[in-house]
Amino acid sequence: MEASREEILKALEQVIDPELKRNVVELDMVRDVRIDGSDVTVEIALTVAGCPLRSSFEEQVGKALAPIDGVDRVQLEFDVMTPEERSALTARLRGSVTERTKGIARDRSTAKIAAALSKLGQRTGILDADVYGHSIPHLLGIDQKPVAVDRMIVPPVRGDLKLMSIGFFLDDNQPVMWRGPMLHRALEQFLTDVHWGDLDTLVVDMPPGTGDVSISLGQLLPRAEAVIVTTPQPLAQEVAARAALMAQKTNMRLLGVVENMSGEAFGSGGGERLADELGIPLLGRVPLDARLREAGDAGEPLVESDPNAEPARLITEIAEAIAATRREQGVGIVKALPVLQ
Repeated sequence: MEASREEILKALEQVIDPELKRNVVELDMVRDVRIDGSDVTVEIALTVAGCPLRSSFEEQVGKALAPIDGVDRVQLEFDVMTPEERSALTARLRGSVTERTKGIARDRSTAKIAAALSKLGQRTGILDADVYGHSIPHLLGIDQKPVAVDRMIVPPVRGDLKLMSIGFFLDDNQPVMWRGPMLHRALEQFLTDVHWGDLDTLVVDMPPGTGDVSISLGQLLPRAEAVIVTTPQPLAQEVAARAALMAQKTNMRLLGVVENMSGEAFGSGGGERLADELGIPLLGRVPLDARLREAGDAGEPLVESDPNAEPARLITEIAEAIAATRREQGVGIVKALPVLQ
């Protein structure tokens, strides 16, 4: 018995675009379905030529159509969307929003906390706003480039975690030599033109101090929330306290303090002293541990590669504490969570 086109299309609703996180039928990416007895050919229109995720589509289509009676062989063909199709896709993804907008669910932190939040089941994105010292792509092991669809940028993904970084647009570890206005425009584009989708949390990794990036994000993301990261030494606490004061001046709500690199080499207790000074909770301590460095160098977050390791458990507890703090204060979707180091 020959399968019907309707059965094939219904089954293809299980095929999810790995970057856009929606099915290919809903995205109108299925250009053609040809049925010749027990042979089925499916043609999918990709957003750009040379899409690096073809193998994912091949695997998903084969798996989706295998259970259908009457289908013995599946062939997958690829084409590229026309400019008109890409414009229609952009409009479909943005819904009724036709102008550039910062109307996304936002939240910011470091790679480890972002990975932990994602593992806790939150739909999470991470914006690497440490423009001069961008390192998040390496820490997460992502070297795939963003894809431009019409005037929309589709960010690379690691599992369910979406990422955007200036590092994706530089070759051979070139330095960024920008002044304030250029930084501001780049950050604005990362917030307005990137398709973050329906996020629970957008984590933004901030550079240390109170420079141009912090000022710009304070303007672009008002009423944000901030986690203040410090190392145990008193000098680091002074810098972190200034960052906290700046966050408050830009109407950010302070969620708490994290003490990083805690332990023998740098001592401990600095995070607790800073939290007492600011009148906010200490969310946790992350020890100076070689396993964290090794996992970062390998591009495998420790919360994924060895979730039972003590540093991984402590980072997960910090992510849970952040989520709990937000629940206690009746916050549904957080606007932003900058990490100021």
